[in-house]
Amino acid sequence: MLYAVICRDKPGHLQTRLDTRDAHVAYLKSTPVVLAGPFLEDGQMCGSLVVVEAESLQAAQDWVAGDPYGKAGLFDSVTVTQWNKVIG
Repeated sequence: MLYAVICRDKPGHLQTRLDTRDAHVAYLKSTPVVLAGPFLEDGQMCGSLVVVEAESLQAAQDWVAGDPYGKAGLFDSVTVTQWNKVIG
């Protein structure tokens, strides 16, 4: 199943994102990610959208728990919801 992981950064935490970016990208490349990219506000990264393949909601949440961005305390909010690919 596919799950959309929608993360919003804590205000003023751009440097945390930049400092942790290499570890985050390496994590994405080592896991079953379908697509991923940052949200932008005024050209600055401010959150993330990741679609991950997982066997269950709990497995998707476990994936989120392993993300270096989350471990660094970057996110103000994280939503994980089942997602259905229709086009693309």
